[in-house]
Amino acid sequence: MSRVIPIVADTASPSKQPSPGMTLLEALPPLSLYVHVPWCVRKCPYCDFNSHQAGESVPEDRYLAALAADLEQALPRIWGRQVHTVFIGGGTPSLLSEGAVDRLLAMLRSYLSLWPDAEITLEANPGTAEAGRFLAYAASGVNRISLGIQSFNDKHLAALGRIHDARQARDAIGMAQRAVARVNLDLMFALPGQTASECEEDVRSALAFGTEHLSLYQLTLEPNTVFAKYPPALPDDDAAAQMQDLVEALAGQAGLERYEVSAYARRGARARHNVNYWEFGDYLGIGPGAHGKLSFPDRVERDARVRNPESWMQAAVQRDGSHITDARVLAPSDMPFEFMLNALRLRQGVPSSLYTERTGEPLATLTRALRRAHDRGLFSADPTRLQASEQGWRFLNELQALFL
Repeated sequence: MSRVIPIVADTASPSKQPSPGMTLLEALPPLSLYVHVPWCVRKCPYCDFNSHQAGESVPEDRYLAALAADLEQALPRIWGRQVHTVFIGGGTPSLLSEGAVDRLLAMLRSYLSLWPDAEITLEANPGTAEAGRFLAYAASGVNRISLGIQSFNDKHLAALGRIHDARQARDAIGMAQRAVARVNLDLMFALPGQTASECEEDVRSALAFGTEHLSLYQLTLEPNTVFAKYPPALPDDDAAAQMQDLVEALAGQAGLERYEVSAYARRGARARHNVNYWEFGDYLGIGPGAHGKLSFPDRVERDARVRNPESWMQAAVQRDGSHITDARVLAPSDMPFEFMLNALRLRQGVPSSLYTERTGEPLATLTRALRRAHDRGLFSADPTRLQASEQGWRFLNELQALFL
């Protein structure tokens, strides 16, 4: 584990000297909150998230007490700032009881200045979906549900190790749409043995619900997963590219714009929480393994929480900063890659002026990398925007690497 840097109230003081060569930020970016719920019924073989099998039950009381302690210790660093969005992710947050979610949201409202129309998203899996539970979540303040559907094909769901079947997926969508106005569906493509026609059937099934937002991810074999150790046979690159083009065409025909690498939305339905990430906004992360990025007038900081749920719960309630790891101030040399890694995920990019607004660094620090990107045809010719060209959009990893 990395050396723990205790974070205390006076670290947020504007009087601290800025890093050498760093420009002071004129205004702080919007602030979001991420809450991590680390438990699942079962770990999926492709998943590299910080998730752990729940066992017989989730220790809700201990978890909520540790969350409160985690948040209380972070408050001096965000004092006076409004929270625009909340995302309760996992793991499987829908394993939490109605009462636990109600207590969680009540705690957030008591500690934080939430915008009256704050987007509050909760992730859920169909295998843990209950109509009454979803309605109770909504009554407590959840106004957006993100469902991990992944596929409507029972064969593919079994190959992915999911605990639900296609019927449960459809039932869960109906429950979510009756509970809240805003629903996102997560789907995956290029699955083991999947054909283009099966991919099309999945996307058409999702679109048939009239959902406002789709997240569509290509299955990749991530390190330290079961699939990495025992890789299944996946469609080749050409077949996967064909599926990606098919997904975008079908979504477009249904009125959903691909506004980010993996996100499609109707007008006005973009995920505000995720857009804040991609625009290099701030976010406080609480819970085991949660990451955060916070800006101050003279610096930008990143940190992470201890990953193991039991270790995090024990450390958080000690209130000595030992639940935080990997805390660091971003150096000016970090900013080009940190910013562009996020901003270039947006199809329309961001205004060029946002780079200085969010990093404190002059746009000139990007000049060399921008010239290389332009020379390779990977970057938009519009000087007012930081945006990938159509070619850059197809080779995004190569483009982002130019800013390292």
